[in-house]
Amino acid sequence: MKNLTKAEEQIIQILWQLNKASVKDVLSKLPDPKPAVTTVSTIIRILESKGFVNHQQMGRGFIYFPIIKKEDYTQFSMRKMINNYFDGSFKNLVSFFAKNENIDINELEEILKEIKNK
Repeated sequence: MKNLTKAEEQIIQILWQLNKASVKDVLSKLPDPKPAVTTVSTIIRILESKGFVNHQQMGRGFIYFPIIKKEDYTQFSMRKMINNYFDGSFKNLVSFFAKNENIDINELEEILKEIKNK
């Protein structure tokens, strides 16, 4: 799986939310100030070349849809972050957040319960 830029991630998030969409549909979901239609179209074509998106013709235009599941990309991204910033250790990740985000013992116990239930 390939890495995505911030702009590409923003567009794929919208496509995951909408399931299928035209460039104008995607553009309507972007915050102001909105980029040009051609910019959104270019980013979608890049996502298609990276294997994240496919399209079908609808009249004179195209409808785009994700072919990579959000869960799969989330797992890929998290694994990369854990490897790059926490020496590949989930323990180091949890310790970091426990220290820096003031996670209380109840939250840690909930996390442990979820891990045990998996």
